[in-house]
Amino acid sequence: MLRIGHAHDAAMRSGVTVLVPEGPLSCAVDMRGGGPATRETDAVGPDATLGIAHAIVLSGGSVFGLAAADAVSAALSARGEGLALVPDTPPVPLVPAACLYDLNNGGVKDWGETPPYAALARQALAHATPNADKGSLGAGYGATAGLWRGGFGVASERHGEATLTAYIAVNAIGSPLMPDGRTLWAWPFERDGEFGGHRPGPMDPAPALPPDIKGAGATATCVGAVTVSTVQTRTALRRIAVMAQDGLARALRPSHAPFDGDTIFALAPPCGEAVDDPRETMALGSLAADCVARAVALGVWHADEGFAPTVRASISRGSPL
Repeated sequence: MLRIGHAHDAAMRSGVTVLVPEGPLSCAVDMRGGGPATRETDAVGPDATLGIAHAIVLSGGSVFGLAAADAVSAALSARGEGLALVPDTPPVPLVPAACLYDLNNGGVKDWGETPPYAALARQALAHATPNADKGSLGAGYGATAGLWRGGFGVASERHGEATLTAYIAVNAIGSPLMPDGRTLWAWPFERDGEFGGHRPGPMDPAPALPPDIKGAGATATCVGAVTVSTVQTRTALRRIAVMAQDGLARALRPSHAPFDGDTIFALAPPCGEAVDDPRETMALGSLAADCVARAVALGVWHADEGFAPTVRASISRGSPL
C-alpha cells in the first residue's frame, strides 16, 4: 500500500521517516498524552472536508522536526502530486506529521536557524522502498523507551480480505519490560519468537511506575501510523486510530503520560460508497492495537540487539544510550 523511507544523522542522534502511498488515502488521527508536536491533524480530523493524506511524516526533533513535512510537501508538489485547486497553480499535497522529543538524548543539536530535518526528509523520500526495516533508524534513530533504546517497529496482521500494518517510532517515557527485566510487556502478541520468546513467571504485581522509566518531567512521545488495505469510511477509520492507541498501553508501562504526545494516523483506500459495519470496525481496531503492540516490541528488540548483555550492563551502570 505504501513505500517507506528513513534517514538519520548519527551525530545529531535523530532522524525522519516518510510513509508514501501510491495515491492519496483516507486518513484519520488520534492523539493522546499532553504534549503533541503535530502538523495538519485538523486536515484529517472528523470535521475536515477531504480527510486524505498524500504522505505521512514521522520525525524526531520535537517542533523542529515539523520542517520535515514542509520539505515532503514541496517535493511532492514539484512532482505534480497534490490537490489541483486552481489552474496554473502548484498542486497542494496534504502531509500530516507527528514528531517525538529526542532533544535531550546526547546528540549534537547546535543547528542554529537551520535544523536538518528538511534535508533528512528529502533524503528519506528519495530512498523510500516497500521494505519495512526495524530497529534504530528513521524517526526512531535517537529514541528511547524508558531507560532502553527506542526504535522503529513494523508489524502486520491479516483479517479476512484486509491486511493491517502498524509503523511505530517508539520514544516512550514508559518501560517496555516487565519487572522480571527480560520479558516484554507485549509478549502475548509475539509471533514465532520474534522478540525472544520470553514468558513471565510468577512475580509480584508490577509497580505503577517501574524503575526503568524516564525521570520526572521527561518528554517523550510515540508516533506512527496504521494502514488498512480495505476500503473504510472516515468514521470507521477514526475509530481504528483510537483503538490502535491501546497497543501502546499493551506494550509500555506507563503510556499516554502528561509529557507524551502519542499520535497515531490511520490510513485506508478512499471509501466511495462504503457503509460502516461496526462489528468489522471493532475487529479491525482490536487487531490494529495488537499490531501496534508488536511493532513497539519489535522496534525496541531490534534497537537493543535483543537486550544483549552489553546493553543491560550499560543500563545497570546508568550510562546514556
